Parts: sequence; structure tokens; C-alpha cells
Amino acid sequence: MSSSAQDLTTQFDIGTTFGALFIGVVIAAMFVNSFVVQSKLCISCRPDLFLRNSLFGLSNVQTFIYFQTNKGTGMSLFKLAVIWLWILDALHLALIVHCVYHYLVINYTNVNALMGIVWSFKLQIIVDVFIILTVHLLYCYRIWIMSKGRSRILPIAAGIIIIINSGIAIALIWAIYQCHVFSDLLQVQWAIYMTLATITFADVVVASSLCYLLATSRTGFSSTDSWITKLMAYIINNGCLTSVCSIAVVITCAAMPTNFIFVAIDFLLAKLYVNSFLALMNARYYAQMNADTDSSHLFHSHHGVFRPEIHMSASEDEEL
Repeated sequence: MSSSAQDLTTQFDIGTTFGALFIGVVIAAMFVNSFVVQSKLCISCRPDLFLRNSLFGLSNVQTFIYFQTNKGTGMSLFKLAVIWLWILDALHLALIVHCVYHYLVINYTNVNALMGIVWSFKLQIIVDVFIILTVHLLYCYRIWIMSKGRSRILPIAAGIIIIINSGIAIALIWAIYQCHVFSDLLQVQWAIYMTLATITFADVVVASSLCYLLATSRTGFSSTDSWITKLMAYIINNGCLTSVCSIAVVITCAAMPTNFIFVAIDFLLAKLYVNSFLALMNARYYAQMNADTDSSHLFHSHHGVFRPEIHMSASEDEEL
């Protein structure tokens, strides 16, 4: 190794840079997609399914459950949204895997290459933005549906915030594409902070709006009100989870700007958003599964394959 290459290696620690990226990819691929969804909804009613999902990971299981529980209802906006999010999620995983493979396998002895930003690193940020924007828009649409017959201030306010967030995210993408080496990222920290701050604010607005509309939809029946309370708690938990992840990226970026720990945490953010939405889409199914534990006919096992058989109408699919 040349003396110039040795000088470059002293500028960063492999363990806290590319090692952190590797850990982030592993967690994104194997753990987050199953844990976020199942820990709140499914572990109490299907511990075996929770265990299997912890091993297999990804959002495939949630997508499978959604289409199984909604088969026969025809194509809808939310079915198209689930397909779109699944494609984006798979693409995001492929990009971050390529990013780590590029640095740790193809160029593991090429120190000069380690200093440059590979194309997949930049492209995964675009996919990340598309995922978060899609989820926020879908939540905004749900707020619009729930506010039918009421004031439209909440969905309009949420929509404006999401549009502003999209503009700031575009600025972040432009700034990232002006960077050619990792040291250039120090010059665009303002864009990272602004984007994550507006994303967190949008999470708070969306969660607050959904909880308010749910709270004002109580019927007085104990079973319905209990379900609404559980759903509100779930929405708050998921909003807090994505917000905490965004804040963690900001804190680690500000405290440790010369390593990639903040990037590794950011790898998880898109996965959290995908699964928070998929879990909300499957919430009715899990609630029914919990409430009807005495009705064994709801489930059929054949050769060890889990086959959910709860069918919801298209109108139900568009409601919380």
C-alpha cells in the first residue's frame, strides 16, 4: 500500500464508517421489518408467527397478510399503494446492499475508492424520500377520509406540511448529488437537519390528527371505544418510533459527523415507515384475530403454511 493510501486510512475509522453501514444493512434486512409490526399487534395472538417473522424479516410477510385478508375485494388505491411500497422497499434494500458491497468487497483494498460516494448511496436517498412521502400522503388521505362531514382543516394542514417537506427533501437530494466524496457531506448538513426536522414535524401532525379524529369518533360502546383507544396508542407508538429514529440521525450526525453511524440509522428509517403503514393496513385483521381467539375456523393450517381467511370489503379497506 502506498504512503498516500496509508495517509488516507488514518482519516477515518473503518469500524465506525463502513462497519456501521454494514450493521445498518443487516438490521434493515433481517430485523426491523418484522419487529416493528409484530411486537405491537401479533405477538399476543400468534407468538409462532412473530418468531418466524423475526427470522425472515423484510416486509414480505406483511404484504402477504394484507393481500390474503383483502383478496376478492378487487384492486383499490391502498392495494396499489402496498405494491408500490413493497417495490420501493425492495429497491431500497438492494441499493444499500450494493453500497456496502461496493465498499467492503469490490474496493476493500482500494482506499481511494472508499473516499468517493458510490451512485447507489445517492440513489437510495431518493428512494428513501419517495417512501416517506408516499406514506405521509397515504396517512393524509386517511385523515381526509376520517374528516368527512367535519372541518377539512386537519387534512389541508397536513397536506401543506407534506408539500413543504417534499420541497426540502428535493433540496437535500440536489445537495447530495453535488457531493463526490464523503467529506463533502459536512457541507450539506443543513439540508439533512432541515429534512429530518420537517419529517419529524409531519409525523407529529399526522399522528395528532389521526388521534384527534379517532377520539372524537367514540360511540359509547365499550368494545368499539376499546378498539379506538388501542388504535390511538398504536398510532402514537409508531409516530414516536419514526420520530425517534429521525432525531437519532440528527443527533449522531451532529455529534459524530466524521463517521457513518448516522447513515446506518438512516438506513432503518425507510423500513420503519413502510412497516408502520403496512401494520396499520393489517390492524383490523390483527384486532379480529385477537377478539376471536375462540373461533378456530378463522385460521387453517395446511402443511405448515399460515393461511389467514378474514375478508374485508373494499369500503372497510379504506377506513381505520
